[in-house]
Amino acid sequence: MIIVTGGAGFIGSAVVWKLNQRGEFNILVVDELGKSGKWKNLRGLRFMDYMDKDIFLEKVLKGDFKTGVCALIHMGACSDTTEQDADYLLLNNYEYTKHLAAYAAKRNARFIYASSAATYGDGSYGYSDDEKDLYKFCPLNMYAYSKHLFDLWAERNGLLKQAAGLKFFNVFGPNEYHKGEMRSMVIKAFEQIKNGRGQACLSLFKSHKSEYAHGEQKRDFLYIKDAVEMTLFFLDNPDVNGIFNIGTGRAETWNKLAELIFEALKIEPDIKYIPMPESIKDSYQYFTQADISKFRHAGYRRPITSLKKAVFDYVQNYLELQLTLTLS
Repeated sequence: MIIVTGGAGFIGSAVVWKLNQRGEFNILVVDELGKSGKWKNLRGLRFMDYMDKDIFLEKVLKGDFKTGVCALIHMGACSDTTEQDADYLLLNNYEYTKHLAAYAAKRNARFIYASSAATYGDGSYGYSDDEKDLYKFCPLNMYAYSKHLFDLWAERNGLLKQAAGLKFFNVFGPNEYHKGEMRSMVIKAFEQIKNGRGQACLSLFKSHKSEYAHGEQKRDFLYIKDAVEMTLFFLDNPDVNGIFNIGTGRAETWNKLAELIFEALKIEPDIKYIPMPESIKDSYQYFTQADISKFRHAGYRRPITSLKKAVFDYVQNYLELQLTLTLS
């Protein structure tokens, strides 16, 4: 059995989708559905059972699931970068992950967990996924810090010799519909343009650094279909362990992303720049770019979808049709 936590969420449900495509259905989905609507991501997917995340943790701590678990893919977390409750983030993202890591190690089950590119902070110390560089980084928000704390704990306790921690960069694509303000710019821009009441205008944040023109801030944008292929590489290669960047290795501007969205919709670009909210100004990342040389050296050979092809696929084959990733 494969356990996927956060299995109704964005990346987690996409992992289940890809496992289904590979003929794997002996899956336990763990999540907390609440009122977000992410239950819709489970429609059309096949899995053995669903379990609430708190009930699952209780069973783990009691010693249940003693046999039969070959892998635990831990994608579950609070991913809200604006969350201010530090205690909640530490319990949900740090302590919870420690329990699952200990469980997987004791049962000799493959452990793959989601870290984040947000752990790199403002990028002053680069984007190296070499474990010896972990102590250099200074995250800019509490979400990132909760992820960083676990990376550090895993390194100190030797876990990274037998598990894989994945630093996801800016992932976008189908099944993120439930994420509210944490959704990607692609879906938010799609809605903004479609709801423009005859004025198909898209708003981007102004730059507050002289070295970046408005809209020229850069991100490493990764399509969800590539993200799950990369994730399952570590399931297929249990001897590949440590921290790994999960991105394209290419930084693209917000302007470029916006232009591609307009092009996919066959609409002439119309972009305006608005002030960045004070609440995120101090924690805003102006540049991110994954160094994926370590990942490539570990044996990942698949080509990565271009930003244009990814945006067109998402907009035309999913957003326009309001579809999720399903087995069919």
